[in-house]
Amino acid sequence: TNSLPSKPRRPFFADGSCFWKNIESPVITHIIARMRVSLQITALLVSCASMNAFNVHPSVKAVQTSSSTQMVATGAINVEQKPKRTREERLEAASKGLQVHCVGLSIHHAEVEVREKLAVPESEWNAASSDICSTGEVAEAAVLSTCNRFEVYFAASDPRQAMARVTNYLSKRGNIPVSVLRKNLFMLSGDDAVWHIMRVAGGLDSLVVGEGQILSQVRQCHLHSIEEDGSGGKVLSRLLNNAVAAGKRVRSETAISKGSVSISSAAVELSEFMAQQDLQLPFSEARLAVVGAGKMTRLLITHLASRGLERITIVNRSMGRPKELQEQFPDVDIEIKLMDDLWDVVGRSDIVYTATSSVDYVIDKGLIEENGLANGKPLMLVDISVPRNVGTDSSELTGVVAYNVDDLKAVVAKNTAMRQKEMIEAEGLLREEANAFVGWRESLSAIPTINQLQERANAFRQEELKKCERKLSSANLSDKEMEAVERLSRGIVNKLLHGPMAHLRKTESVEGKQATLKELSAMFRLDEDANGRGRNKRSRRK
Repeated sequence: TNSLPSKPRRPFFADGSCFWKNIESPVITHIIARMRVSLQITALLVSCASMNAFNVHPSVKAVQTSSSTQMVATGAINVEQKPKRTREERLEAASKGLQVHCVGLSIHHAEVEVREKLAVPESEWNAASSDICSTGEVAEAAVLSTCNRFEVYFAASDPRQAMARVTNYLSKRGNIPVSVLRKNLFMLSGDDAVWHIMRVAGGLDSLVVGEGQILSQVRQCHLHSIEEDGSGGKVLSRLLNNAVAAGKRVRSETAISKGSVSISSAAVELSEFMAQQDLQLPFSEARLAVVGAGKMTRLLITHLASRGLERITIVNRSMGRPKELQEQFPDVDIEIKLMDDLWDVVGRSDIVYTATSSVDYVIDKGLIEENGLANGKPLMLVDISVPRNVGTDSSELTGVVAYNVDDLKAVVAKNTAMRQKEMIEAEGLLREEANAFVGWRESLSAIPTINQLQERANAFRQEELKKCERKLSSANLSDKEMEAVERLSRGIVNKLLHGPMAHLRKTESVEGKQATLKELSAMFRLDEDANGRGRNKRSRRK
């Protein structure tokens, strides 16, 4: 503030005559007019104080306080700025230019061969997001990894550096060249990223429109992000929480989830539809087996039971979960086998579903040949796991047909067509929720501008007081009287700024808020370096 110009004496800027021209915003006009009046009042009070050095007016004495943080022994005003409080620094860092972004790949953009290389178990989501944030380019991050998508949601102030950081991380993690990875990735920023997560949570971006499992997965993504070892901060946790609320609202206020199918039921539909062609027998007569006993298997048995399933064999590494499924489905004859009996079960089955968390193939061409099952007997393999459990080379064997999650697209196409009306209604609700988040995020963008405006106004106040420093020094005012003048000038500025700053914090249209912030910054030159204000013009006058 010591470098502020002392001449000319017009308020705010050396080119004050130009400053007042072409002001179209009522808010800016109101701010400027009131601040000019405040400075005139302050100057008048200071003059009165210097003229009545030994008889200070009672109205000035009335604002005296018992302590002062900006007084000097000589009677001159100390205009040193107070250091910023830690809380203010944290607030500014949390709200300074953070935008949300999304980088990822899904069943709509990338083949399963690429998706499985980047798949992250839920137990490692926080570790992955922490690694992404470790270098500093990304401020907040959260990972969402499912059978049909792998996505990283993150917040950063520099999109270019952040995108590069996330892309390089994914390239190294999946051992995929960046050139190959970019062909499969989608990258979204700002409002587009917000709209994407809303559609994901609402089930509109799913392979099966309206399926409910994705909402649970987004909820888990949010819960992990706010854990002690999570990397979700103020902006990202708010986004994910809003997305979960939006997904719940869509399912409760529309019919998008009624009659919808999951990946498991789509697998049942596919196998039922293709049984006659691939196995030359009706689906109802096929002998069924499933490898794995997790959530996908439970859903699979649920849909099979609705089609009259009577018997199925479950192959698993342990007996615990299969026995729980036996209790949940008492009307279904569930035979339990351990992995040691896998090939015996495959040999006597017509359709084998795989749904394990294994990162390696459970069944492939070599293993089938090694176990003596490459005999031409018809066998349908339906793999609903990511990473895949069944090697694509299995279909090279005579009689063996293998399907994976990408093959379910045709099955669910009709499901999507039947839900067009519900999708339109759902998108309207999601748009409301997205706009609510965007409005909240834009309110954060006003905080740096408010801080800059306060600092600029305080600099003007200190400049005007410094101009009267000689008069005040010769007036022999007491410390309390000097503090009264100091506090009075500060109070006037704070009172005048309160209304405009409250207006900036209000939630309004994004376009209106951005226009107001831009105009305010331009009018008060908030983006300029304080050390360079008016120096060139002053030097030319000299």
